[in-house]
Amino acid sequence: MDPRKKFERKGEVARREQLIEAALEAIAEGGFPQATVREIALRAGVTQGLIRHYFASKEELTREAYRAFMTDMTQKGLSQIPPDLVDPGARLAHFIAATLRPPIMTDRQVTLWTAFIHRTRSHPDLAGIHNETYLAYRGTIQALLERLPGIETTDQARRLAIALNGLIDGLWLEGATEENHFDPDEVVDIALMAASRIVGADLVRHKPAPSANAET
Repeated sequence: MDPRKKFERKGEVARREQLIEAALEAIAEGGFPQATVREIALRAGVTQGLIRHYFASKEELTREAYRAFMTDMTQKGLSQIPPDLVDPGARLAHFIAATLRPPIMTDRQVTLWTAFIHRTRSHPDLAGIHNETYLAYRGTIQALLERLPGIETTDQARRLAIALNGLIDGLWLEGATEENHFDPDEVVDIALMAASRIVGADLVRHKPAPSANAET
């Protein structure tokens, strides 16, 4: 199916989101060389001039696409924690499990992440967004940890959040790129087992079943 879309009238926020998604699609399929203004416009079904109406430059669009991509992964993980779930161990287990399942752990997500990470080396503006979103993600884990019994100080929670972030990152990369080497949901089992030892709480017993309502 041709990924290019027919022009539709949209509100400002929706239009910006559409252009960001078109940019991410282009980067995921062909890397930054394919993500030209012309290609993004074709995929979004708009004129190149309209892109410049919403973003001052391609570089600004790229920055906002990276910020949206990273922020969205954190929000998707939080969205899988049931609002009425109060047990802190269960809340942390739900977040970890969601991060290591689709739609967060997919080959497309890793492809995008790799493309952006490589580009941060030569683009300080993207490096700044990486630091910003990394700290936000780590802060999310820290906030979940601070509710666990036995976590006595903010610094203790911060250190454990760094450890859990490293664990999750490694399994996320391995699980998405080597998915045929694991049994279904084995990466989640491994993560919860290792995380339990790191934080000193049984997270395995709180493993959530894959959500039928999870976005794909």
